[in-house]
Amino acid sequence: MHIVVCVKQVPDYETPAPQLRVDDATKTVSAPPGVAPVVSQFDAIAVEAALRIKEAQGDGQVTIVTVGPDGAREVIKQALAMGADEGILVNDPALTGLDSFGTAHVLAAVVRKLGDVTLVFCGRQATDWDMGVVPAGIGELLGWPIVSIVKSVTAENGKVQAERVLTDGFQKVESELPAVVSVSNELGEPRYPQLRQIMLAARKQVTNYAAGDLGVDPDELSGAGLTLEKIYKPVYELQTEFVEADSPQEAGAQLAVRLREAKII
Repeated sequence: MHIVVCVKQVPDYETPAPQLRVDDATKTVSAPPGVAPVVSQFDAIAVEAALRIKEAQGDGQVTIVTVGPDGAREVIKQALAMGADEGILVNDPALTGLDSFGTAHVLAAVVRKLGDVTLVFCGRQATDWDMGVVPAGIGELLGWPIVSIVKSVTAENGKVQAERVLTDGFQKVESELPAVVSVSNELGEPRYPQLRQIMLAARKQVTNYAAGDLGVDPDELSGAGLTLEKIYKPVYELQTEFVEADSPQEAGAQLAVRLREAKII
């Protein structure tokens, strides 16, 4: 079984929001200097899900795919150190700033180019934009079923079995392969690479693709599905009003009246 895992390099999600830098001109957000980007949290869990299936079957191949600059190679190396077999970096300046629609098109093109893929794993959402629509986009473009937000997943006999996370419980489903699966944090923590695995990862192959290698036209994808009007830090305004009264009881009564007037209670 050939499993593809789609991962994304994001600003460190543990960075306090006030420290993030917003560029109004390019409409981008970046971490402060000295804070290295990381693999999106849910994507690392998706890698764990793929490795568990490979180990359960005793064979197979896990390929890591990401779209980004040359620095995004680091998130591929992390997944290779976890136990994945090879990586693909789609690195093309013409694909910079893709929205979810464009990203899904590029990732689907990689899957088509590989040809023998049986299962595609994604994190339930990226930890930078939190949209969670790329997995469904890949499934739609490939014409494959999509099983979303799962907490456990197995694959055998040409089918994938998964337990989905719902707002009020869980749902067990089964789908024919090939399929696209998005993985949630309920699956568990991803494994931590050991030193020997990190050293072995340096020898594993990472293939570079450009848009032309995938038959993708960047002009058709740039801003095709989403127009970003503005990105900014929220502004919080604090207004304080003191209720003066002769007694605590009177102050409480006046406060209750004002809260009702403001339709807070």
